[in-house]
Amino acid sequence: MKRRDFIALIGSTAVAWPLTAGGRQPTTPAVGYLSSGTSAGFAHFVDAFRQGLSETGYVEGRNVTVQFRWAEGHDDRLPALADDLVGRQVAVIAATGGLHPAVVAKAATSTIPIVFTGGGDPVEFGLVASLARPAGNATGAINFSPVVTAKRLEILRQLLPTGSMIAMLYNPTDPTNEVQAREVQEAVRATGQLIHIVNASNESDFDAAFAEITQHRASGLFVFADPFFTSRRARLVALAAQNRIPASYAFRDFPLAGGLMSYGADLLDVHRQAGVYTGRILKGTKPADLPVLQPTKFELVINLKTAKVLSLQIPANVLAIAYQVIE
Repeated sequence: MKRRDFIALIGSTAVAWPLTAGGRQPTTPAVGYLSSGTSAGFAHFVDAFRQGLSETGYVEGRNVTVQFRWAEGHDDRLPALADDLVGRQVAVIAATGGLHPAVVAKAATSTIPIVFTGGGDPVEFGLVASLARPAGNATGAINFSPVVTAKRLEILRQLLPTGSMIAMLYNPTDPTNEVQAREVQEAVRATGQLIHIVNASNESDFDAAFAEITQHRASGLFVFADPFFTSRRARLVALAAQNRIPASYAFRDFPLAGGLMSYGADLLDVHRQAGVYTGRILKGTKPADLPVLQPTKFELVINLKTAKVLSLQIPANVLAIAYQVIE
């Protein structure tokens, strides 16, 4: 090869592979996606997260990578998964599936930005200083409010006017659920209705839990808003149908899977908002400058086919406020 041809080749290579100011090739930012759920159960939430990223100009596989870490309902795995993402020096950690993954991530790093989704109060768990001014390295979008709990119980009582006891399915392994438990108990206490709390933290607990529910002759079931339950929604809906127990859930994924009803925030939109926040942080915005987003729209979804199987008559005033009726 002639000397002038060699110089020309170097010049063309420099154009094709531009260098940064430090003399290094630019790298694609990596987002760590830490979730207490499962990849199958949360696939549609991941799609919504990707949509939010795309709204800020980031497309996975083109100008951003996403490294997924799934605890699969085993919260004891979260610390190791969070440490792994921190060790890989991801640009942002998206912590989803309840606030617990965010709490674990914040314990693992005080510098990497964290964008969370979940229920409960992020202030109480030390994730942010306040909803309006997060102040630290975390922010996000929450999907839970005490008003939602009270309203969901009220709707369930309207569906079961003669019911004397409501069973509540609760996952005790997630410490962030304690806030929700207090809010549920306060809402029930105001009505004077009897409740019976049944614990389930593994799918192997479900059969015994429903046996206990039927043994106590509960007239209905209130399923706590928990990512573990959401990722196992098909199994829970099947058991409720098998035992003929009218059940109320927090998110529309359940009635879409055959459950009776749900009342809660639009989880898909919450995850989309988390994707938007992640993209904004990748562009340079600090988490402290992004207020925690709160739900403004709540959806009542009723599955009339399931109601008919359970011989339930849905009151007209309840149907009138339903966001979606599945017939």
